[in-house]
Amino acid sequence: LFASPDILGIGRLADRVRRARHGNRAFYILNRQINPTNICVLSCKFCDFATKRGRPDAWEMTVEEVVSRCSPDLREVHIVGGLNAEWSFEKYLGLIAAIHETYPSIQIKAWTAVEIDFFAKIAHLDIGTVLRRLQEAGLTTLPGGGAEVFSERVRKALFPFKIGAPRWMEVHRTAHRMGIRSNATLLFGHIETAEERVDHMLRLRDLQDETGGFMSFIPLEFQPARNMADMVTRRPPATEALRTIAVARLLLDNVEHIKAYWIMLGEAQASVALHWGADAR
Repeated sequence: LFASPDILGIGRLADRVRRARHGNRAFYILNRQINPTNICVLSCKFCDFATKRGRPDAWEMTVEEVVSRCSPDLREVHIVGGLNAEWSFEKYLGLIAAIHETYPSIQIKAWTAVEIDFFAKIAHLDIGTVLRRLQEAGLTTLPGGGAEVFSERVRKALFPFKIGAPRWMEVHRTAHRMGIRSNATLLFGHIETAEERVDHMLRLRDLQDETGGFMSFIPLEFQPARNMADMVTRRPPATEALRTIAVARLLLDNVEHIKAYWIMLGEAQASVALHWGADAR
């Protein structure tokens, strides 16, 4: 599918699968993403978000500031951020509890597997205990980021100090067994190969066969970063994003929703993607 020159044919196949599942319906959610801090112990080469304490671009939000970003009209709040070594696990828990107590009707989707692993390390707890305490505080679901792509080659080149595929899988497997559903993502359009994209999707499909806990799959188009100017100078072409979405719809037969993330794709391209296998934006 990735090698085929018939990209329009691939799009038609994916659209047929989407229509069989969802007809003419497209799904969305009214949410707000909050990044409480961008201070991070890691230094991933592809990342333009994270920084170090003391730099002019560093920020840390208080609990009150985080809660003030929420409002009763929201359906969901999505929280991710840097791995701040000076924040305790109790502080991260407090952010979730404060939102839940103030807006109990809002679903809280928070902390990637990378952050869950970080919490386990700083609190000297196992993954299950970390997730249970977050769940008790009000956590509903997990976002799907953090793995980027399940390639050890890419991990060593771009984010060698970040958790790899086995640990990411362990976090999501544990969450699913506890009734915490999650999303799954793929960061594409950098130095990964088509084979590595396919391997990533196949591993997700295997875990979904095991747990059934993934709500949706979200291909995330890489945005060229200053840190990677020597490796990636431009975004992938629109056709490559559409092809990746279509392949995901055809390959991930056990995942209900494929999302065209309009924040990264742009509204026009995300709208086209709704005819290439995506059913959510």
